[in-house]
Amino acid sequence: MTPVLSVLVHNKPGVLNRITALFMRKGFNIQSLTVCITENPEISRMTIVMSDMDEAALEQVMKQLHKQIDVLKVTDLTDQAMVARELALIRVSSPIAERAIIHSLIEPFRANVVDVGRETVTVQVTGDAEKIDALIALLRPYGIRELARTGLTALQREAASSADPKRAGEAQVLHI
Repeated sequence: MTPVLSVLVHNKPGVLNRITALFMRKGFNIQSLTVCITENPEISRMTIVMSDMDEAALEQVMKQLHKQIDVLKVTDLTDQAMVARELALIRVSSPIAERAIIHSLIEPFRANVVDVGRETVTVQVTGDAEKIDALIALLRPYGIRELARTGLTALQREAASSADPKRAGEAQVLHI
């Protein structure tokens, strides 16, 4: 299982370092980590995706996170309904004659050209990792010059209505 944790922390210097040091000390690998201020400027949200681990190891990680002074809340999103997105910026070799081809390739992915240079275009795409991987694979033959990815960021979905028994307890990821 690839765990996804949402961790609310105090927005103070050194918190990120203390959290990542905890993972290092325990020998757990972070696959991706996104951090940003929430709707409250005194609180930051960390979305942590870890390498595959068993239930016991995940439980140990969560206990260790709860012990941290600056941690306010830890939510395991792994089996929860969540909205999850990733962003990638891809700079592709694109002589003027090939730009129409690049545009036609990125259109089905709802990707956008966000910068144009003499010899390159920079494409922005959001979605799940599989969608981004597929676009990268399509663009690779044209020559990817640079690539930057954010890693997963996620929010737990609002609880399903008790009036809809089909959805209650369903684990879903919404990728728009």
